[in-house]
Amino acid sequence: MSRSYKVKFWKTRRTPSKKPSYQVRWVVEGEAQCSTFGMSEQAENFLSELRQAARHGEWFDTDTGLPESMLKARNSRTWLQFARAYVNRRWPHQAAKSREGTIETLVAVTLALTTDQKGRPDDELLRQVLRQHVFLPEDRQSEPDGRAAAAALRWLEAASLPMTELNEARHARVALEALAVCLDGEAAANSTFRRKRMVFHHALEYAFELGEVSTNPLDRVKWKPPKSNYVVDRRVVVNPQQARALLDAVICVGRTRGRMLSAMFACMYFGGLRPAEAQGLRKRDCVLPFEGWGQITPTKTRPQSNSRYTNSGRSYDVRGLKHREEKEDRPVPIPPELVAILREHIATFGVGDDGRLFRTRTGGTFSGSAYAKVWQEARKLALTPEQVDSPLAGRPYDLRHAAVSLWLNAGVHAPEVAARAGHSVDVLLKIYAKCIDGQREVANQRIEEALDGS
Repeated sequence: MSRSYKVKFWKTRRTPSKKPSYQVRWVVEGEAQCSTFGMSEQAENFLSELRQAARHGEWFDTDTGLPESMLKARNSRTWLQFARAYVNRRWPHQAAKSREGTIETLVAVTLALTTDQKGRPDDELLRQVLRQHVFLPEDRQSEPDGRAAAAALRWLEAASLPMTELNEARHARVALEALAVCLDGEAAANSTFRRKRMVFHHALEYAFELGEVSTNPLDRVKWKPPKSNYVVDRRVVVNPQQARALLDAVICVGRTRGRMLSAMFACMYFGGLRPAEAQGLRKRDCVLPFEGWGQITPTKTRPQSNSRYTNSGRSYDVRGLKHREEKEDRPVPIPPELVAILREHIATFGVGDDGRLFRTRTGGTFSGSAYAKVWQEARKLALTPEQVDSPLAGRPYDLRHAAVSLWLNAGVHAPEVAARAGHSVDVLLKIYAKCIDGQREVANQRIEEALDGS
C-alpha cells in the first residue's frame, strides 16, 4: 500500500442501462478509481465524503483509492466483534450477577448500534441470539436454534456499526437512549440507568485503551445521568408485631416448605441478613446458647443468577460476603428469640452434609422464585387486604430493611448498625434516611437543653 495526496475528482455520471446506476470517478496519483451506486443520492454522498477527506488533509491509498478515514473504517472491528471480545476479557473477573448485568447492557447497546440494514429480525429474537450465543464464552455458547436464529446472527454481523463510527458522539447518544428505557418502553429506574451507563462507559474506555476510538464518546454527550438517590421506602418496613405475624404465617404455607423457610426469614429480620447470606449459613457459623444472646457469623453467600452466567453451572455460586474479601466474615449478635428459633429448626430438620441450615428436601438451594412464592402466600395470611395491596413487606428482602430500621430507631449507634448489616456508615445513613423516626424531636430537645445551660 502506498499513500498519496494527489487526488482529482470528477462529477458523478449516470450509466446508460435499463436499470440506472451512478458512478463516482476520481484519480489518485494518476490511477483512475470508480465506484458504482444504485441511487444518485448515494453517489453524491460518497463523493462528498471523498472531497471532505481531501480537504481535511487525509492521505489516499493508491490501491483502493480510499482516504485514510474510510480505509480505517473498512478494516476496523465492528461493535459486535469488539463487545464479544470485551465480554470474554471481563468474564473470568466477574461474579455471575455482574456478568448478567454486563451482557444485558451490551445487548441493549448492540441493538442500537446498527445500520439500516434491510430485513431486520424481531428484536426479541435478536436479544435471544445475543444472550445465548454471541455474548458467552465459546464453551458455553449454543448454536443458533433454527434458521431464523441463524439469519438473525448473520444480520447482526452485517449490520453492526464499525468501531470507528463510535467516534461520533451521536451514536453514543442513541445507545444511552436505549439504556434509558425498559423492554416494555417505560423509563428505566435511575439506579438501573446509572449501572448500565457505567458498564457502557467502561467498555468504551477499554476501546480507547486499544486505540479503536480516539476518545470516549460518552464524555462528549451532554447527558448526565441522574443522581442516584436510592433510599428505602418506609412503606415497606414492618413493625415487630407485623414481622412476627408474617413469620408465623410462613409456617402455615404448604406441607413442609414454609416450616423449612421460616427460620431463614427469621435470620433476615432478627439478624439483618441478606437472602444469599442466610442461604449460606452453616451450623458452625452459629453460637446458640440455652439462655441469652447468641451470634451468627455468615462467611459464605449463595447469590442466584441464570445458570449460563455462573461458574458452577447451577443457579447459584458459592461466594464470600458482599463488599468484603473472600475469607472475611461478619459477626452478628442475635437476640434470644432468634436463638430459640434456630435451635428448634436444627432439632426439627437437622443440617445438610455441608452443615447448611437452610436447604430443600433434596439438599439443594431454595430458588428465589420458590421462597418468594411462599412469602406472598404468607402475606395473604398475615396482613389485611389493604396491606396486601400495599408495598408493606412486598419482598422477603424487606425483612432486612425492617431489621436495620429497627436498630437505628432503637438508638443503636450508626457504626454498630453498619457493622452488623455489612454496610459502610455513609451508605447506611443514605439508604435508611427516611426510615429513622423521632430524630428531629431528639435534636430539638438537645439544642434546647444546650441553650438553657448557656
